[in-house]
Amino acid sequence: MIQLSDAILSLVLLSVLLSLSSNRLMGLVRIMAFQGILVSLVPLFLDQHQGIGAGSILFLQIMILIKGILIPGFMYIAVNKVKIRTEVEPFVGYHASLFTGLAFIVISAYITERLNISLPGGHALLLITAITTMASGLFLLMARRKAITQVIGYLMMENGIYLVGAALAKESHTQYVVEFGVLLDLLVGVMIMGIVLHNINSAFDDVDTALLGRLKD
Repeated sequence: MIQLSDAILSLVLLSVLLSLSSNRLMGLVRIMAFQGILVSLVPLFLDQHQGIGAGSILFLQIMILIKGILIPGFMYIAVNKVKIRTEVEPFVGYHASLFTGLAFIVISAYITERLNISLPGGHALLLITAITTMASGLFLLMARRKAITQVIGYLMMENGIYLVGAALAKESHTQYVVEFGVLLDLLVGVMIMGIVLHNINSAFDDVDTALLGRLKD
């Protein structure tokens, strides 16, 4: 019988593949909200046999609030303001992106096996998902033209880093404190990026970052 943690991690991998194959910005924001909630829940089910304290539950609730509601909410507002719904001409096509995501899963499984790291409860899928999510976020950041999609790639990378912390952290409280600090920085960064997106759209009537090459002294 499949464990609940493995089911959640499988859904995270599915959300990564959907992100790589989707060209609809609103759909990407919803996928990231869904992924953020799933990623935030992972440590809860990893600790289910060891018990989890009230402090950890509080941190998990904060993570869900930031990853699943606040950050996607700011992204939703930004997409509405720039009035752009799809990514039309990415640097890398969607079928190729999906194939790359599948390749990342295979490579991550190989890396996890070679590292031979002791993981919580023997969850090899945890590190596989973490590496795949980080690599796919970096790929999305480089393979898309729209600034909004690039921000979403950055958020996906942060989710992968969070999963790496869940896989390698010896003390869950330490992981949550570090992640909380990173999330606050990320939240501020997303708010600033929303302002930048609005200014880019006002100057060029688009949020294609390739247009920034036209700027001159």
